[in-house]
Amino acid sequence: MAIRKLIQIVVQAFLLYLIFLLGEAVANIFKLIIPGSIVGLLILLAGLLTRIVPVVVIEDGAKAFLLFLPLFFVPATVGIIQYPEFLSLQGALLIFMVVLSTCISLVAAGWASQLFENRKKGRQEI
Repeated sequence: MAIRKLIQIVVQAFLLYLIFLLGEAVANIFKLIIPGSIVGLLILLAGLLTRIVPVVVIEDGAKAFLLFLPLFFVPATVGIIQYPEFLSLQGALLIFMVVLSTCISLVAAGWASQLFENRKKGRQEI
C-alpha cells in the first residue's frame, strides 16, 4: 500500500511539473513579462476552477511539495547573516514588512481555504 501511495505522489508531482513546464513554454512563446512559473500557476488555477483538472489528480503531490516548502526558506534566512546592514533601522523596517506581508498572505490563504472547504462541504450534503 505504501509503494502505491508513493507512486501516486510521484505521478502527481510530475503532473504539477508538467503544468509548470507548460507555463514556461507559454511565457517563452508569447514573450510574456510574467514568469513562466506564474503562468503555470494560472493555468493550474484555470484548470481547477473549470474542473478540467480535478483536485484529486494533484492533491497528494501538492501536499508532498508543501511538506518540503520550509526548506526553501532556510538558505535565504542564513544568507541574511552576511549582511549586517539588515540589522539596522532600515533592516528592522524591512523585516517588519516581510513579517506583515507574510501574515497577510497566511490569513488570505487560510480564509480562501476555509471558503473552498465550506463550499465543498455544501456540495457533499446536497
